[in-house]
Amino acid sequence: MKKWFAVIGDPIAHSKSPNMHNMWFEAMNIDATYIPIHVKPEQLEQCITSLKTLGASGWNVTIPHKQAIIPFLDELDELAEKMGAVNTVVRLPDGKLKGYNTDGPGFVHSLEEKVGKDHKAKKVLLIGAGGAARGIAFALQQFGYNDLTITNRTTQKAEAIISEIGSGQAVSLQEAEQHLNQYGIIIQCTSAGLAQSEFSLPLSLDKLQEGAIVADIVYNPLMTPFLVEAQKNKAIVVNGLGMFVHQGAIAFHHWLGQYPDTNGMTKKLTAELELSTC
Repeated sequence: MKKWFAVIGDPIAHSKSPNMHNMWFEAMNIDATYIPIHVKPEQLEQCITSLKTLGASGWNVTIPHKQAIIPFLDELDELAEKMGAVNTVVRLPDGKLKGYNTDGPGFVHSLEEKVGKDHKAKKVLLIGAGGAARGIAFALQQFGYNDLTITNRTTQKAEAIISEIGSGQAVSLQEAEQHLNQYGIIIQCTSAGLAQSEFSLPLSLDKLQEGAIVADIVYNPLMTPFLVEAQKNKAIVVNGLGMFVHQGAIAFHHWLGQYPDTNGMTKKLTAELELSTC
């Protein structure tokens, strides 16, 4: 029987997930399809019922439903439970629904695909304290990156994440900027990644250590002003496209037990994004 999957969100038309998953299905000769479904907040419960009734094998969840969907699930993966957010739902053989969060692990996989796994002893600076930063913080800890500092415009929000994780420290943006040369890995998780001006950077990169690994979770544009500035300062830069691809690949693995070609997909989507900006 043909399997089918979906992504639900509001809005949803911009999502590249259907294109990505359907290309993987075709490349791997899997008889399945993946569709986008526009679901407004007041339609969420009805949507979940319909997905179950119509036999969906699983689905992804995007804004604004990542927290709201939890009461409609039967169980949660440990990381999703810690984070209080779900972006992937698996329909188990007994029909129950299990929620996962693949965003944070997707980031770590993408980071290690680009720079390898030999950087876990480096000091990590996470900029931002929103949902994405929170997920990445939990995943970094899970994968053994234990020397973590979080900085944010509102320091209390950074402190709250550190408190939940149980290790690391929170500092002000000014402190982070002053001691930037201490950090070997810097991850930009704020909306500043969407800005088109170097004047919108969350902090100055003047004291960046040469050869530092600098990542931004934004993937459109591929080279954000933050990454452009980091590259000028001789950093190794990691854009956000790999995180998007790997969070989808981990979901794919939860659904079908196979891990798709992430490197090839990243190259394809990179070419598409570069073409769209020409």
